Amino acid sequence: MKKSLIAALTLAAGAAFAFPTKPITIVVPFAAGGPTDKVARDLAEALRKPLGGATIVVENVGGAGGTLGANKVAKAANDGHTLLLYHIGMATSPALYRSLPYKTLDDFEFIGMVNDVPMTLIGRPTLPANNYAELVKWINDNKGKVNLANAGLGAASHLCGLLFQQKLGVEMTTVPYKGTAPAMTDIIGGQVDIMCDQTTNTTAQIEGGRVKAFAVTTPKRLTTPALKNLPTLDESGLKGFDVQIWHGLYAPKGTPAPVVEKLNAALREALKDPEFVKRQEALGAVVVTDERLTPAGHKKFVEAEINKWGPVIKAAGQYAD
Repeated sequence: MKKSLIAALTLAAGAAFAFPTKPITIVVPFAAGGPTDKVARDLAEALRKPLGGATIVVENVGGAGGTLGANKVAKAANDGHTLLLYHIGMATSPALYRSLPYKTLDDFEFIGMVNDVPMTLIGRPTLPANNYAELVKWINDNKGKVNLANAGLGAASHLCGLLFQQKLGVEMTTVPYKGTAPAMTDIIGGQVDIMCDQTTNTTAQIEGGRVKAFAVTTPKRLTTPALKNLPTLDESGLKGFDVQIWHGLYAPKGTPAPVVEKLNAALREALKDPEFVKRQEALGAVVVTDERLTPAGHKKFVEAEINKWGPVIKAAGQYAD
């Protein structure tokens, strides 16, 4: 009989419930130092107190667009001591990869959402356009010549770029990079024309005047000083355009319900921590406070995101093996 089943039966029998009983590992399916890694480390710190001072470590398991780390958690012991913090890739991987070693909606327990990160549409500083209307005119006047940068297949900038092309009805030359840093370097240097990327990566460049900013991807305008005057793509004519990079917390399928409940309660407390909120705001992120903070609401949202992005990715015909 599996240990997880024995644990579940013991809990059901009314035995004393103790969790955690050893250090908790939060797996980040990307290299250290990136936005998701930063969120995970801030979250680990905020979770310690509501989990009784537990030891929480972050383990970086990069590769294959995040799917290696996700698979490691899917196959881990389902006792709640191994968790996954993953961004929007949790919902886009089923369409991006022809074969996944796990089933997104079936092989995890959904703990709750953590944050939303807005995105901005930016361009090289030498671009002739100075606002969104001028940008659209310039794109239409230069069809077949516009270069759209992204940080690699499945990256936030890649997904946003796909939707932007689809909504605008114009195909651009996609230029993939191995990460945001080299893509941003070439935007600033004028080697590529435009890019859609997270505020965590663009705000400082916009503030410094090193790139031009044209719009934000959220349904409402942002309040960040450097971005508050930017229109939304929705109000600019791309109705329904809404791209935000979000993060959620997951456990392996079969993790006992009392453990999931305790992790969810701890997550709720962590997201109220003033220091955590302050750190997220500094990244341009917004802490989740709605129904997505519940396990059911979290799973419902991810399913909707899978249905949203699947057709966009398939229409573009861009897959990873």
